[in-house]
This record gives sequence, structure tokens and C-alpha cells, in this order.
Amino acid sequence: MDAGRLEALLTEVGHRILAGDPSALAALGLTREPTPAGAEAPGDLRAALSAGACRMGLCEPRSLELGELAGRIDHTLLKPEATAADIDRLCDEARRYRFASVCVNGAWVARCAEILAGSEVLVCSVVGFPLGACAPEVKAYEAQRAVDDGACEVDMVLNVGALKMHDDALVQRDIAGVTRVAHRLGARVKVILETCLLEDEEKVRACLIARRVGADFVKTSTGFSSAGATLEDVALMRRTVGPVVGVKASGGVRDRAAARAMIEAGATRIGASASIEIV
Repeated sequence: MDAGRLEALLTEVGHRILAGDPSALAALGLTREPTPAGAEAPGDLRAALSAGACRMGLCEPRSLELGELAGRIDHTLLKPEATAADIDRLCDEARRYRFASVCVNGAWVARCAEILAGSEVLVCSVVGFPLGACAPEVKAYEAQRAVDDGACEVDMVLNVGALKMHDDALVQRDIAGVTRVAHRLGARVKVILETCLLEDEEKVRACLIARRVGADFVKTSTGFSSAGATLEDVALMRRTVGPVVGVKASGGVRDRAAARAMIEAGATRIGASASIEIV
């Protein structure tokens, strides 16, 4: 079985577990116990998480189980001028509003992981950001360092130039290197397409490559190029990757109506710096 198919099966099992499917729980020797008020996750699911089960989608039980808007948002701060005080505030807000994650540059991952230890908020790090124009080996190392520092998710920028000149082998090697490292360490991967720079055929090709190598999400944008997410791009990406791979809408999502529209178009995660305004 190839890696992409295996990742798709593991993700589907994770979704079934979170939905309370008894057959999926039984297959893994788990039982679903009621979650006490204030608890973060059932004990058996917590054990699975500790074993690295975030590859199965278990790192965000609240967003998948309860469908709450806050639990679908990556609370994001990627500005180069961000200070330690800004990052601390980001983490405090994420914990208070119970966002899915904080998304930060790699230099801040260890600090965020320390602040958010014991909470259900994940730490997400960007890789090859914002241009994606570095060697695949550099991105793979950057991903490994981010996960070693405490990231549970990695948002990597693909090589846009390689995609546009139809060097699909390089694009695949680029994504596969990061995905292989992240999955081995129990983290998930989102592949940033930078859709504003691509034709529809290129977006489709990028999504198919990401799905083939086992990436967990495809993501619209860095927020640092000429435009961000559009409903049309989100819908196209969802049609291309199917129901299992996640789709993250990022860039320009600034209010509740826009976030909900993105979700209705097929997004399973929203990346935003205006997270508090959205919720």
C-alpha cells in the first residue's frame, strides 16, 4: 500500500473515532467514555494522542466533534516584527478562545509549546515561508526542527516556480520530504499552494500531488502574496482532494460571515490573524 493511501485510511479512521463509531474504536482496542466537564479529551483518545495519533486527525477533537467555529481557526501571527510579548499574547488568546492552534514562525515554536503545554491548543509552524523557494532538504530539516521544538502541525509552502514549469517530480519530492519527516514524528502537514499565483490547472495538479504523497491538508495562501483565499479556490481544492484531505482557507478571512462561507465551500480549517473578530 502506498503512503498516500495509508495516510488517507488513517485519517478516515481518526474521523470515525471522533464521530464515536464503535467499530473504529473497537478495531483499535479503544472505548469511548463520556468526557467530564472541563476535560480536554477522553482518556483513551489522550493515550492515542500521546502515541502520535495526530496523523489520524486526533489533534483537534473539539473542532471535528463539536463543529465550533473557534475550534476550526489557526490563530496566526507571522509578521517579521512580532516580539515575544506579541507571541505570549497570541498564546493567551488562543487558550482563552480555544482556537485549534497558534500558527507562528519557527523561531517561536518552542516558546509557544511551553506556554500552551497542557492545553488543547496545538502549535503550528510554517516551513519554507513565505516564498517556498528553498531546497527540499532545507524544508525537511526546518520541519524536523519545528516538530522537535513542539509543533504538531507544519504549514509548508510548495515550490511555486517548479509547479509552474511542470517540474512535478521536484514538487513531489519537496512535499514528500516534509511529509515523511513530519509524519514520522507524529505531526501533520498542510501544503500552501499560494493560489493567487496559479492557474486552475496548476492548483489541481498541486492538490493531486499533495494528496498522492500523503499530505494532511492543502492550504490556499501565505497571506504575504498578492491575494488570499477565495471561495472558488476553496471549492476547487475540495473537489480535487476529496472528502478526507483537509482544506485550509487562509489570507483575507476577517469576519464570521467570511469564515462560515469558507467552511460551506469546503474548508475544514481557517487561518486568520483576525481570529477574535471572527468569533
